[in-house]
Amino acid sequence: SQEWWENYFAEQWETNEGSKQTIHFMESIVAKFPVTKTMDTFDFNAQPSINQMRVRELLRGEYIEQRENMLLIGNSGTGKTHLATALGFAACQQGYRVRFFSATGMVTQLLEHREDRQLERFHKQLERLDLIVLDELGYVPFSKAGAELFFEVISRAYERTSLIVTTNLPFENWIEVMGNERLTGALLDRLTHRIHILEANGESYRLRHSRRRSRKQSHLINQTPSTDQK
Repeated sequence: SQEWWENYFAEQWETNEGSKQTIHFMESIVAKFPVTKTMDTFDFNAQPSINQMRVRELLRGEYIEQRENMLLIGNSGTGKTHLATALGFAACQQGYRVRFFSATGMVTQLLEHREDRQLERFHKQLERLDLIVLDELGYVPFSKAGAELFFEVISRAYERTSLIVTTNLPFENWIEVMGNERLTGALLDRLTHRIHILEANGESYRLRHSRRRSRKQSHLINQTPSTDQK
């Protein structure tokens, strides 16, 4: 369980059994990143609106020490998840306790834990973290109960745990996800109090790669001699 791993890491750190490097690697596994991404593989040339120097500064993790948040805004395929994962992975390497969730996955877990009467226990687990990554907010609207539970996570994290949130929506459209103007305003008030905002305005990586594949396929077809030429 998550709690067992956290206790294990604490014991290992205190008794110095095993290297810190190994512990940090295992922490990155417990963080549940969907894939391992680092900043070395991020294409800043494809996303010129992302300030590379600023990202490198954020990699140092000072925003976590200051309990500040980060918001990554951009269309689908612009590298938001890559950035969020790389920042989270870097935090693990520095010894911070990190967990990665999709926004809808978080809400699903909250609803399940409430149903099982384990909600407070789950909140206590979240409160032990230094950084929570919430990916893809905005693609699926929350139910009324889901929105209220999601707000509670943000509210409890306020000035205690840093958040990285990725979204495809500008602030004025967040009501589409939360479904309630008052709740949306309160959530944004807490999330954006001390925040770093990065906007990815470039073309989708997936769309660009798809176009490249199409051009290569067209080139190969044009290079293949027809049966009439044989």
